[in-house]
Amino acid sequence: MTTSSNFNSLLNNLQIKNKGQIGKRYRCITRALNREFRNSESKTTNSKQVGSYGRKSGINGISDLDMLYVIPDSDRERFKDKQSYLLQVVRNAIRKVYKNTDIRRDGQVVVVKFKDHVEFEVCPVFLENDGRYKYPDSNDGGSWRKCNPDDELRAFKELNEDRKGNLRHLSKMVRAWKNRNDVCMSGFLIDTLCYRFLQHNSDYDTSSFGKFDQLSLDFFTFLENEGDPDSYRAFGSLSKIPVKESFHKAARRAREICESAIEAKTESGERKEWKKLYGRPFPSQSTVKKASLSSNGEQFIEDMYPSTLLYEIAIECEVKKDTITHKLSQLLGSTSSLNKGYDLKFRVDHHDIPVDFDLKWKVKNEGDQAIKNNCLRGHILDDDGSLSRSESTSFEGDHYVECYAIVNNTIVARDRIAVPII
Repeated sequence: MTTSSNFNSLLNNLQIKNKGQIGKRYRCITRALNREFRNSESKTTNSKQVGSYGRKSGINGISDLDMLYVIPDSDRERFKDKQSYLLQVVRNAIRKVYKNTDIRRDGQVVVVKFKDHVEFEVCPVFLENDGRYKYPDSNDGGSWRKCNPDDELRAFKELNEDRKGNLRHLSKMVRAWKNRNDVCMSGFLIDTLCYRFLQHNSDYDTSSFGKFDQLSLDFFTFLENEGDPDSYRAFGSLSKIPVKESFHKAARRAREICESAIEAKTESGERKEWKKLYGRPFPSQSTVKKASLSSNGEQFIEDMYPSTLLYEIAIECEVKKDTITHKLSQLLGSTSSLNKGYDLKFRVDHHDIPVDFDLKWKVKNEGDQAIKNNCLRGHILDDDGSLSRSESTSFEGDHYVECYAIVNNTIVARDRIAVPII
């Protein structure tokens, strides 16, 4: 594989695989709060995706999702000096939808912790006349603070467009480096450093993935030369971002790995170095694998189609026993699992794909009983045209189901839903 194809594969592997479930949860929480505060069924109005997911700089495995919900101006007096009460009202509204989920107040936000280790931090806010947002802080007797996420989102988006998408590309790669090398850096700090690096650097505006080896070296050289500041100012808002732990040594080591990779004499030696830097998402093999079975019978969609995730698709699962039917997304809380003996119907609950697409499924069993019964499964399966698939809960394990939307032989959307059975 060439440098271009290696880094293209890296970025494909970093794409968020469960955007459908994330999007569905954003919509469900939004509707719950609109019901509470506006007597509305809207799933999209009055809320805002912020943080790395809102900036589109997050990577697969993202576990912390941030959202703002704008409280009506008419409720200002109601919550004037009652920050803790506002968080309690928000918590109770969300609990009406997610009855079995761990939902708690945490200082300035309401945390919704799901079974699959994804957490939503929901921050209720009032929109101020200057475009900033006022949010509650229930600590130390209560107070109000202000934030400016709109300017942050706008600044990041504009520079990313000026740099032909490379700001988001770099931010995702640096997150992979952070995860692989256990570097103590927040996502906001990563995006701020990438922004600073590219703000006055147009060297890569016309470059392809084939120059991303040099981009990596240049960025980590820049990072090494940053020294040990204790904070930075965020793009757009100029809010203060603390540096909790020095990243100087980690940056120097990263720069050395980049140099070794670029100077490597063999393709395998080069890939070995890049994997030290970026971890498992960096491709291991010099050729694209055929759609063959792994040793345990599992197939991987990435071996069959290239991936460019342009759209969102969300799976829902109807859980039925006897005559009672539930939605899996509402049935499972932070500590809940399904019992054996249920009928399951997985279906496409939502998608925003504007053209016809082919749908494929993957059902993967996990756990000791699946291994013992030689029933790990994991084949890529064609949809029958109904955009749904029927299964049953047969034995315990942390199983999962994935779906893939294919357009012009390319994966354009995918989703994954966990199916824990006890």
